[in-house]
Amino acid sequence: MGLEIRRASDRFVTVAEGRRTWHSFSFGAHYDPGNVGFGPLVCHNDDHVEPGSGYDDHPHRDVEVVTWVLEGALSHRDSEGRAGVVTPGRVQAMSAGSGIVHAERVEPGAGPTRFVQTWVRPDVPGGVPSYASSAVDPGPDWTPVLSGARPDVVPIGTRSATLWVARPGAGASLALPDVPHAHLFVARGAATLRVDAAGEASPYDLAEADAARLTGLAGAVRVEARAELLLWTFG
Repeated sequence: MGLEIRRASDRFVTVAEGRRTWHSFSFGAHYDPGNVGFGPLVCHNDDHVEPGSGYDDHPHRDVEVVTWVLEGALSHRDSEGRAGVVTPGRVQAMSAGSGIVHAERVEPGAGPTRFVQTWVRPDVPGGVPSYASSAVDPGPDWTPVLSGARPDVVPIGTRSATLWVARPGAGASLALPDVPHAHLFVARGAATLRVDAAGEASPYDLAEADAARLTGLAGAVRVEARAELLLWTFG
């Protein structure tokens, strides 16, 4: 049982022409053997990309690539002939499966674009690549937007995984879903965690881009926030 707070300022950062990326886990040249993932979650990148920039063709294999845009717009195209534009309020999932090449660039006219991209290991490697995108309207409580088990949202190939989004207002208090493992990210605003469990020195204040990794605290955590929150649950 435990809670680990990861501050925004402690993340790895990659700076390239037209973009800056903050990595919550080991990524590329940034390696920390004690921080290579959380359950099946192996990448959690916070990307800030300028107009006219982005990522040209690059390959993926055996990861579920999930994209959530916070501002601006991001265009997608891949080697399977699929294309789309992701804007705030729309979730995108690409199952890389046995292998796929894709490109992501700021949509012309969109302005500076910020998006959170997460990679999750699939249950079965070597699957057929796939792509899905759907509009969602998160409310003040947890809204499921993508899942490996729920039939009512965008699917991914990791049965235990669900991505939730919430946009609570001032004074709101949310209970975390009753799951064994959870990764909470404050995409905008600020939040306070209150933990009702032995050995935990609650409360914990979280600023924008801070994260919390929770294990074995099912039913013991509430979040007070005026924020946009992204929550991965596993279990």
